[in-house]
Amino acid sequence: MARYTGPVCRLCRADGRKLMLKGARCMSDKCPMNKKRGAPGKDPKVRAGKRSEYGLQLCEKQKIRRMYGMLEKQFRITYERAQRMPGVTGENFIQLLERRLDNVVYRMGMAASRKEARQLVLHAHFTLNGKKVNIPSILVKAGDVIAVKETSKESAKIKALIEGLATTTTPKWLELNAQDAVAKVATLPARDDIDFEFEEQLIVELYSK
Repeated sequence: MARYTGPVCRLCRADGRKLMLKGARCMSDKCPMNKKRGAPGKDPKVRAGKRSEYGLQLCEKQKIRRMYGMLEKQFRITYERAQRMPGVTGENFIQLLERRLDNVVYRMGMAASRKEARQLVLHAHFTLNGKKVNIPSILVKAGDVIAVKETSKESAKIKALIEGLATTTTPKWLELNAQDAVAKVATLPARDDIDFEFEEQLIVELYSK
């Protein structure tokens, strides 16, 4: 499957804000955003021009797509699915993104970034409702149970991640049993559960053109 393999810190610099793509590194002094480095490919002495309406919409779309680690085709398909659902398209879109299995693993605290969560899922370290799963894009439903596979708990890396669950803060739509490394989807995520700036209407306007 195709995926972005370039430098991820460059993406944060291009957007002008932290996208939390490298986990703990994003909170350290090594993060380029803490050094106030300018956007890549631009002379820092040149004043940035005002973005057009289309530029703002495209920037928002790219920001969210990069945060969730998705390529354009997959991102667009998710939007089209949200458009076919009853209700508000923007809110449906956010809900579908949050319901991805790799995002749920990240939200339950078993990974420092969504990229790491995606890798853990691909390596089949988790079960969904008791069955082994290795597809990051699977959408969870209310009542679903996500757990670390028993054999994976023997791994030193997985053990360290499980120990960190004790201090993890999870969104209210997830019920976490830190000791057993099990999370239950109590309810589907709502718009108020998003803990970062997200202007979904700009994405709706962009894809509606």
